[in-house]
Amino acid sequence: MKKIIAYIKESYNELVYKVSWPTRTELSNSAVVVMFASLIIAALIFVIDLGFEGVMRFFYEKVF
Repeated sequence: MKKIIAYIKESYNELVYKVSWPTRTELSNSAVVVMFASLIIAALIFVIDLGFEGVMRFFYEKVF
């Protein structure tokens, strides 16, 4: 039990005194970057999906 308590205390001390947390501005900027990257990736996947749909339609119309 003493090891668990020591582990929790050490973890707390590390989080409070050694970890550098981002500022609100840095966090906001990172969130905006992630949002735009997600939108770009979603749009890219959408375009690829449309391309595959066209290829499969062409293939099915010719075969069947």
